[in-house]
Amino acid sequence: MLKQFFSQLDRFRVSRPGLTVSSRVNSVDALRGFDLFWIIGAEAVLKSLNRIFDSPTTNFISTQLNHVEWTGFRFYELIMPLFLFIVGVSLPFSFRRRLEKSPSKAALWPHIIKRVLLLWILGIAVQGNLFDYDWSKIKFYSNTLQAIASGYLISAILVLYLKVSWQAIGTLLLMLVYWAILALAPVPGVGAGVITPDGNFAIYFDKLILGSFQDGTTYSWIVSSLNFGATTMLGVFAGYLLQSELKINKKVIWLVIAGIALIILGSIWHIWLPSVKHIWTSSFVLFSGGICLLSLALFLWLVDGLNFKKGFLFFTIIGMNAIFAYCASHLFNFGQVADVVVGGLKQYTGDWYRFIRALGGFGVLYLILWQMYKYKIFIKI
Repeated sequence: MLKQFFSQLDRFRVSRPGLTVSSRVNSVDALRGFDLFWIIGAEAVLKSLNRIFDSPTTNFISTQLNHVEWTGFRFYELIMPLFLFIVGVSLPFSFRRRLEKSPSKAALWPHIIKRVLLLWILGIAVQGNLFDYDWSKIKFYSNTLQAIASGYLISAILVLYLKVSWQAIGTLLLMLVYWAILALAPVPGVGAGVITPDGNFAIYFDKLILGSFQDGTTYSWIVSSLNFGATTMLGVFAGYLLQSELKINKKVIWLVIAGIALIILGSIWHIWLPSVKHIWTSSFVLFSGGICLLSLALFLWLVDGLNFKKGFLFFTIIGMNAIFAYCASHLFNFGQVADVVVGGLKQYTGDWYRFIRALGGFGVLYLILWQMYKYKIFIKI
């Protein structure tokens, strides 16, 4: 039975001839836009409301829009893994489409390398102080875009050169190897197996390798790249499911089952390896991956199943130019742009001005994204 299960999985290998690429999945674009929405607009708007009302409800929402100090999970812990997950979902569609035009895997590598390099450079630009033009201030590996680059590269290797069954085994090995490194590799003066902000091997290794180019936070990147790959691969498997011939309702059911299973497994693994986003532990991969699968199931059901495309157009417009929106929101202060129009209201609105300014700043960026969508300008890398 297990052999038959794996043989069914291998039917979805991107290099397998005869399996056509299905049409664009609208729910994926909408989910990507929903994810990005919280970074480029919703966070500032909702936090400004908490400063006005300071109620239990607004306090709860504001708390959910802040990361936990170390262990645990809040809503904002989902944003980054969902980015990587969606990159994984899109990967089988992209690779299969390119391989249909040219069956050579080698021909894919210039595209893969270019994408990794562009993501890496953009990551340094938005969070690594690239535009300070001061080498001593550069933070070489410190951003979500670079985590996406790492996860994408690892996933590309697994997807192109392994059967799907071995991709699943490889994904599990990534998480197990990460666990073994944290458990067995000693930190000088601390020992092995310590999962504290300053005592874990992942952050120690970053400081050792990156030196002054380390970002100075408790977030780790180099060893955590193993699990960036694992998170992206969870998206790849979801992408295979979306490309299958199953009816949408059955796809939704399988996504829900898989999502619940991963949440349970991640919670169990948390007993031995705490779920920590800062260092992207393996239990965090499973737990957050489960929520990503449930999120995809919900959007697939609503957008593609019930055909509520127009109702989710707001998010789709953001999701179709996600990289541009993410970089623009970090590189430009749209609040200052909004000040040109709403700045005069500050003297009349008191505490409400933060809300008006945040809403105006997001409105400026969204107007740009809407015009890009309207004129079919989509910036992809």
